[in-house]
Amino acid sequence: MERIYLDNAATTPVTEKVLAAMLPYFTDKFGNADSVHYKGREAATGVDRARTTVAKVLGVSRAEIYFTSGGTESNNWAIRGIAEEICLKSGKNRIITSGIEHASVLSALSRAAELGVKTTILPVSEDGAVRPEDLADAMGDDVALVSVMAVNNETGVRQPVRELSQVARTGGALFHTDAVQAYRSDIKELASLSDMLTLSAHKFGGPKGAGVLLVRKGVPQRALITGGEQERGLRGGTVNVPAAVGFAAALEESEMIRVSEAERISELCELFEKLAGGAGGVHFNGRRDRTGVISVWAEGVEDTSLLDLLDMRGVCCSAGAACSSGSPEPSHVLTAMGLGEGRARGSIRFSFGAATTRGDVMRGAEIFVRAVADIRKKI
Repeated sequence: MERIYLDNAATTPVTEKVLAAMLPYFTDKFGNADSVHYKGREAATGVDRARTTVAKVLGVSRAEIYFTSGGTESNNWAIRGIAEEICLKSGKNRIITSGIEHASVLSALSRAAELGVKTTILPVSEDGAVRPEDLADAMGDDVALVSVMAVNNETGVRQPVRELSQVARTGGALFHTDAVQAYRSDIKELASLSDMLTLSAHKFGGPKGAGVLLVRKGVPQRALITGGEQERGLRGGTVNVPAAVGFAAALEESEMIRVSEAERISELCELFEKLAGGAGGVHFNGRRDRTGVISVWAEGVEDTSLLDLLDMRGVCCSAGAACSSGSPEPSHVLTAMGLGEGRARGSIRFSFGAATTRGDVMRGAEIFVRAVADIRKKI
């Protein structure tokens, strides 16, 4: 059976260019970047070049780029660092976020709350967006950090980062954005609006286990992982050289095609919405920003039966976030948007990437329509 991969918000295949950039650092240039001999210097040069590339794409200085294992670590580092370095040491003892953030943000805030940090969870509109006016109402002199994602990983809805950043900074707070799903947005602009920013390579053709946390100069941080002086003393452990090199190569390649790819992906989203709507009684969750992530619910489906059937028929998609797909609980994102439990449980996420073709979308939508019809016959 030919598989149709429509789960690019979960992960993407490594591109040929990225793989070619990484391979030498698994074989010939295998040295430990902290070793002082030739092989070590050779590996360190690869990391230095990767850091320079990432900094150039983001429009920041090399000293503001920290390599991590991915988005989850970066989000934890950003939030826990501020919690421990500002919240627990000053009168600014509150962090604001939204109810639709990635689990890594919400979990890090739960851990911070155990230490005594206060948190405020902003509501979202029915179309899945955080309202700047709600943030303005929640601000106060005690707010140290505002953390709101740039593009939601379940609905694809773009958040008003510019407006949210302005409200946060005007109110004397730092601003962090999880930009893991925002690689088709203007990343340099997002970086300019942020005091901290999270990225993960495997969302845009890079390797898994490769992330970046942008931390602006002057923003206090503390080591999340201790036991070494890597990443300027803030992240202990042997540097994953191939991952850093792969991250930089993927980001550079993604940025080169960003504008044309965003237009192509938007057209694919529009096509899928039109064809999938043929099932009748189909509802798309959230504002249709057509960022490459589509959350859809078919009336009468209130469990994972549709997802299971699609998998059996060759379509790879997911029920919300892949990292939470094993949870029996309904999507916290869709629940925060005010959708009912049945709809939150039965919704399916389709997501498109650079390797997704028009044929993939047409065939995937066709199988979706037939699967919905077959399930409804059994109800």
